[in-house]
Amino acid sequence: MAEAARWTGAMRAGLSGRGPGIGGRRILTAGDATPAQPGAVAGAVRGLLRAEGLLMLALALIAYGRFGEGWGFFAAVFLLPDIAFLAYLAGPRAGAIAYNATHSTIGPMLAGAAGMLAGAPLLLSVGLVWAAHVGLDRALGWGLKYARGFAQTHLGPIGRPDPW
Repeated sequence: MAEAARWTGAMRAGLSGRGPGIGGRRILTAGDATPAQPGAVAGAVRGLLRAEGLLMLALALIAYGRFGEGWGFFAAVFLLPDIAFLAYLAGPRAGAIAYNATHSTIGPMLAGAAGMLAGAPLLLSVGLVWAAHVGLDRALGWGLKYARGFAQTHLGPIGRPDPW
């Protein structure tokens, strides 16, 4: 019983931001400005970046519906950027470089702009599908990766938090 009371008190203190939390760690809340890991955003800024991802996904889908090559093509190439996961077989640094190269917004913007300027509808379609993929990832909270490991992103850690 005493252990349960100590656990509850630690939880309450950590969640309120007044105390150390569980195991001497302070538990971050949505209102905290301090990121859960170095280089990651938290709080309202994280929510804003995820909302931008959702908007990017929505606009890419709308534009693709108007200018794209058809939904079969969309489905066929939507997951292609995730082939970069294979680079993690060479280690976290190589994986992060490959993942970030295929999941930043630079590639989709360049492909889409080149497709528009060159009058190349296939290239425009690739850019729009790619933008939709990146937008979905960001909306789900999967950010650009750090070399520390796959789960360490600019939007914060992904996966289940360590309870200890």
